[in-house]
Amino acid sequence: MPAPVEIYEGAVDKGLEGVVACTTAVSSIIDATLCFRGYVIEDLAAKSTYEEVIYLLWNDKLPNKDELSAFRKELFSEMTLSPEVVKHLQGLPTKDVHPMAWLRSAVSALALWDKDSQKLDPASQKLIARRLTAKMGPLVTLFERTRKGLPFIQPNLEKSLAWNFLNMLFGKEPDAEIVRMFDVCLILHADHELNCSAFSARVTSSSMSDLYSAITSAIGTLKGPLHGGANEQVMLMLKKIGSMEGAVKFIEAALANKEKVMGFGHRVYKNGDPRAKILRKMSEEITKKTGEPHWYQMSALIDDTVQKEKGLLPNVDFYSATVYYSMKIPIDLFTPIFAVSRISGWLAHTFEQYANNRIYRPRGKWTGKQGLKI
Repeated sequence: MPAPVEIYEGAVDKGLEGVVACTTAVSSIIDATLCFRGYVIEDLAAKSTYEEVIYLLWNDKLPNKDELSAFRKELFSEMTLSPEVVKHLQGLPTKDVHPMAWLRSAVSALALWDKDSQKLDPASQKLIARRLTAKMGPLVTLFERTRKGLPFIQPNLEKSLAWNFLNMLFGKEPDAEIVRMFDVCLILHADHELNCSAFSARVTSSSMSDLYSAITSAIGTLKGPLHGGANEQVMLMLKKIGSMEGAVKFIEAALANKEKVMGFGHRVYKNGDPRAKILRKMSEEITKKTGEPHWYQMSALIDDTVQKEKGLLPNVDFYSATVYYSMKIPIDLFTPIFAVSRISGWLAHTFEQYANNRIYRPRGKWTGKQGLKI
C-alpha cells in the first residue's frame, strides 16, 4: 500500500497571502501607516537622511551626532571600487543586457574579492553590509557608463550616497535640491516589511548562507516586473500617452475597457500608500523645476480620475517614475535604483534572520495523483 498522503487543509495557494511567515521589528505596515523601527515614514522623509535611516534599520535606533559621523565615515570608505574589480566588471556584457541581470552578476562577483565574504559573526555581518550598501550605487553607475563607453568615476568619500550616485552617473556635480529629492527617494524605498525580495533574502540566509548570496537572491527577486519594475512601466505608459489630451483619452478608454492602469493598487495597502503622497508632491516640484510640468499634470489627472471612478489609490511606483525621469535617469535604471535603496532593508532582515534563525521549510498541499502502480 502506498504511504498515506498528508493533506494540509489550511494551505494557502496564492502567494502566501495573509500568512505570517516570521516575526520582525524592522518595519511595519498597519493600515496606511508605514514605520521603520517605530518611526513613521513621513517623519523620516522630512527630517532624516538615507544614511541615518540605514543606521536606524541596522541598529534599531537613530544615531546621535557622533554615531552618525562615525557611521558615515565607515560607510563612505567602502564606496570605492578597486581597479581590478572595475576592469573585471567592465568586461561583462552590457549590450542588450537587462541592468538588473548585470547587477545581480556584479554583486555575486564582488564576493570573490572580499576575504570576509563567508563570515557570519555579527561584526563581520556589519562590515560586509557596509561594503555592499556603499558599493551598490557605484555598481549601477559603472554599468551605465560602461554601456555608454564612458570612463568610470570614482566616488568622493566626503559626500553622501545620494550625491555620489548622481555625480558618478552624470559626471558633474549635482544640483543640491535634486540630491535631497533623490535622498528622500532612497529613504522611501529602504524597506517595506516582508516584501518579496526581503523574504527571498531571509530564506537564503536561513540556510546560513553568506550575505552576498542573500543579497544576490534579493536582487534576482526584485528583477521581476511584478516586484521592482512597475515604475519603469508607469513612465513608458506616460511617454506613450504624451500629452494632457492624450491622458484624457487614455484614462477614459482604460476605464471603459476595464484595463489595468500601471502604478495603482497594492497587495497590503487598502487605504493608500503613504509613500505615494510624498512622491506626488515631489513630482510636482521637480517637473516644475525642470520645465516639464506636463509629466506631473498627466499623472495627477490619471490619479484623480482613477481614485474617483475606481476607488483605487496610487502606489510608490506611480509618482517615483516621473521623479526619476525628471532627474534624467534612464528608465531601465529605475529598478536598479530600487536595489540601491532596498539593500539597507534586505540587510536588516538578514541580520534579524541570523540572530533568531530556523531554516525555512514550508510544506505543499498535495493536489496530484495518488496510488498509481506500475
